[in-house]
Amino acid sequence: MTVDNIAPNKVQPAQEQNQEFAVTTLFNYQQAFSRNIGWVTTEEQTILRGKKIAIAGMGGVGGSHLITLTRLGIGAFHIADFDKFELPNFNRQVGATVSHLDKPKTAVMAEMAKDINPELKIKQFPDGVTSDNLSEFFTDVDLYVDALDFFAFDAREKVFAYCAEHHIPAITAAPLGMGTALLNFLPRKMTFEQYFQLEGKSETDKILNFLLGLSPAMLQRCYLVDQSAVDLINHKGPSTPMACELCAGAAATQALKILLNRGKVLAAPWGLHFDAYRNTLVKTWRPGGNSNLIQRLGIALARRQFLRLAKADLN
Repeated sequence: MTVDNIAPNKVQPAQEQNQEFAVTTLFNYQQAFSRNIGWVTTEEQTILRGKKIAIAGMGGVGGSHLITLTRLGIGAFHIADFDKFELPNFNRQVGATVSHLDKPKTAVMAEMAKDINPELKIKQFPDGVTSDNLSEFFTDVDLYVDALDFFAFDAREKVFAYCAEHHIPAITAAPLGMGTALLNFLPRKMTFEQYFQLEGKSETDKILNFLLGLSPAMLQRCYLVDQSAVDLINHKGPSTPMACELCAGAAATQALKILLNRGKVLAAPWGLHFDAYRNTLVKTWRPGGNSNLIQRLGIALARRQFLRLAKADLN
C-alpha cells in the first residue's frame, strides 16, 4: 500500500470536521430566527428554543411538521418512523426526492432539519414507536404532534393513551382532500379515546370512527372526482401536497400557543376543519365525541355506504 493510497483516508475526517465547524460557526440562532420576532417576542423565542417536541411519523405530514417547527425555532425533537422513502411518496412528502429514495425517513428528515438549525438536538427512533420505546420516546417531551399513518391504529392508541396518562398535550392535524382537520387533546380534558372511542372496535369501525371523528363536517367529500381511488379496506386513499402543508401550518400555530401559553386553544370535543378548495372554515363541536347522537348517525350512514361499496367490489 502506497502513501498515495492511505493519505486521503487520513485527511478526509479532518476536512469533514473543519467543514462542520465552519457551518456551525456561521450559524447564529438569534439571527437565523430573527424574522419570527414581532409575531413572538425575543423572550418567547428563547422559550421555544428550550422546548422538545415528539413527532411520530416522518411521511406525509410528519416531515412538514418537523421542518415547520424547526423554522419556528424549536430546539429539540424526538422523531420516529420505520419506513424508507419510495416513489409513491413524491406527491406530498417533504423528504421524498430522487436522492433520498430507499433511505430511512428519520435519517433524511433529521439531516434536513439540522441543515436548518445545526444546533438542533434531535433523537431518532428508526424502528417507529413501539411498546418497548414509548417511555423513552416521550422523555422530557413538552408536546406531541401526531403524524402516524391514518391506519396505524394500534400505535396511535398507545401514543395518545400515554399522553393522556402523563399529561402531555397532543395535536393531530389530518390531511383531508385539500384541507386540514385539527384536534387538540390537552391535559385533564377530553382524551383521544374518549373522543374517538376506538377501543375494542373492528378495523372497519375504527376507520369510520377515526375518519368521522376527525372530520364531522366532511368538507372534502364533494370534490372527490374518482371514487375508485378510495379503498379503505386495503388502506388506500388519495392525497395532496396542499393538505400536508396546511396541516403543518395549523399544527405549528397550535404548538406555539400551547408551548407559550398564549391565546385560546380549542380542545376536543372542539375542532377545526379548513378546506382551501371550498374556501370554507368550520369550527366543529361534538360533545361526547363519537357517542354524540349526530356522530352516531353519521357513522351509521358511513358504515352502510362502506359495506355497500365493499360488497360491490366483491361482485
